[in-house]
Amino acid sequence: MTDDALSDKMRIGPVVNIAPARRPERTTIQGRTGALVPLDPAAHGASLAQDTIGAAGSGLWQYLFEGPFPDRAAFDTHIQKIAASADPMFFAIVDSGSGSAVGYASFMRIEPVHRVIEVGSILYSPRLQQTTLATEAMYLMARHVFEDLGYRRYEWKCNALNAPSRRAALRLGFTFEGIFRQHMIVKGRNRDTAWFSMLDSEWPLRKANFERWLDPSNFSTDGRQKVSLSQLSQAQLNQT
Repeated sequence: MTDDALSDKMRIGPVVNIAPARRPERTTIQGRTGALVPLDPAAHGASLAQDTIGAAGSGLWQYLFEGPFPDRAAFDTHIQKIAASADPMFFAIVDSGSGSAVGYASFMRIEPVHRVIEVGSILYSPRLQQTTLATEAMYLMARHVFEDLGYRRYEWKCNALNAPSRRAALRLGFTFEGIFRQHMIVKGRNRDTAWFSMLDSEWPLRKANFERWLDPSNFSTDGRQKVSLSQLSQAQLNQT
């Protein structure tokens, strides 16, 4: 065997710090337009049910593992179950102006040893969609993962047919990694899964993009954005 062949055979990855990341805890993560609050059925159930149960909310559950829910009783059972879970660990997204829960999201597939964690099971009610808080909530979760908990890889996965989720991942600064074919069976249907990731080495620039977009100076008096987060993320990708 030649030296080059031996070198190729023996090639391994760089040495990394093997100290594990911290597991997320049920703590409030405060932002400017809202906060992530540990999901509490008593405190958040009524507000979350407002736009998400029955026919009016059926479309929100199309790509989620659970739902839709026909009535409040079925929804309450769901909320009680997920609020008690440690992985996924769910947080209500609470609007600062109204004090109401307008959605939820979770940290899931938590692997402290490998310092890998995923954001998922995201439910945005119509009151949250296309608001500053919708983006700020994702910023707060990413910042918490990298800066407070010490993870090195942050994942976003979705049904490969879920075009809005795939666009959102790219807008938020995740990198598309590929499709896992026939990855799951969800609600009796095949799911190919699109994988995205963000790394700790990428976070400083992603954070700068988030904070530039979220800065009040980026919005006109009528609330319109001056520079989109998609533009900032794409400009960054073009430079790498």
